[in-house]
Amino acid sequence: MKKIAVFTSGGDAPGMNACIRAVVRTAIFRGLEVYGISHGYDGMIKGSIKKMQSHSVSNIIQRGGTILKTARSEEFRTKEGRQKAFDQLKEFGIEGLVAIGGDGTFTGAKILHEEFGIQVIGCPGTIDNDIYGTDYTIGFDTAVNTALEAIDKIRDTAAAHDRIFFVEVMGRDSGYIAIECGIGGGAEFVMVPETQTDLKKVVKALKNLRKTKSSSIIVVAEGGDEGGAETILEKVKQKIQDPEKEFKVTTLGHIQRGGRPTARDRVLASRCGKAAVDGLIEGKTNCMAGVVNGDVVYTPFADCIGKTKPLKEDHLKLIEILSI
Repeated sequence: MKKIAVFTSGGDAPGMNACIRAVVRTAIFRGLEVYGISHGYDGMIKGSIKKMQSHSVSNIIQRGGTILKTARSEEFRTKEGRQKAFDQLKEFGIEGLVAIGGDGTFTGAKILHEEFGIQVIGCPGTIDNDIYGTDYTIGFDTAVNTALEAIDKIRDTAAAHDRIFFVEVMGRDSGYIAIECGIGGGAEFVMVPETQTDLKKVVKALKNLRKTKSSSIIVVAEGGDEGGAETILEKVKQKIQDPEKEFKVTTLGHIQRGGRPTARDRVLASRCGKAAVDGLIEGKTNCMAGVVNGDVVYTPFADCIGKTKPLKEDHLKLIEILSI
C-alpha cells in the first residue's frame, strides 16, 4: 500500500480534527502518501481530493468541527454514485480509506468495500456514543461536558425561581448523553429512547419532591418515546395543574456538537486514527478501530452497524437512587 485517504462524514463531532491529524501524520511516518477528501462521500464523487502534508494538520488538534468538512450524499446511495466515487479514488491511485463518522458513514464504507474491494477502516466519530465496538466515541465526552456546563447554569436559575426545568439534549436513538448529563448534573429524572417513560410516575414523584426540593431538573433525550422536552412539559403541566409552579424548557441543540474537544476526546481520536492506518498497512479492512477496556480493537462493520449498544443498567439505577 502506497496511498491512502481520509474523510469525515455525517454529523460533525469534536475531536474529528485530532483524528484527521493522527491519520495524516501516522501515514507519513509509515511512508505512505495521504490524501484528504473534502465533504465526505459527496466530495469523493466530485473528486474533491487533495494531498496532505504534515503541516496540513498543524494547529488543528484543539479545533472543533472538521477541516475536511462533512456532508450527506444522496447520490452515493446509488450504484452509479458509488461507481463515480470509486473511479475518482482510482484516478488518484488511492488504495485504502479511513472513514471518520458514525453508523451511516460505516454503512457507506462497508458497501464501497463489498462492491469494489477497496480497503477501508472506520474511526467512531459521533457525539451519541451509540456505536458497538468501542467504549466511547470521538466527541461524546466533549458533548457531555458542554451540556453539563449548561445544565449547571440552568440549575442556578431553577433554584433561584423555584422552577422545574426540562432540558433537552441530543440523542435521537441513544440516551448516553442524557444519562451522563443526568448523573453529573444531579437531575431528578432522565428520559431516554431506550426505556419507556412512565409519565404517571414522573408526575407523582415531582409532587412528592416539592415537599423537599423547590426546583427540579429533568433531562430529556430528543428521541424519547413521549416526545421532546416541549411535548413532555405540556403533558406534565396538564397532570400537575399547579398555578404556583413554573415550568420551563431549554433545548441545548447544536452547541453540543461544537467547541474544543476535551483531552479525553483528543487522546481517543489520536489512538483511533493511528490504529486505522496501522490496520490498513496490516491488511485489515471492512472494520472499525475503537478502544475497549483501554485497548485498541478492530470490530467488523457488520457488528458496528448491526448491534445495539445498550445503556448500563447501573447508570439508570443511579438516577433513581441519587434523585431522592
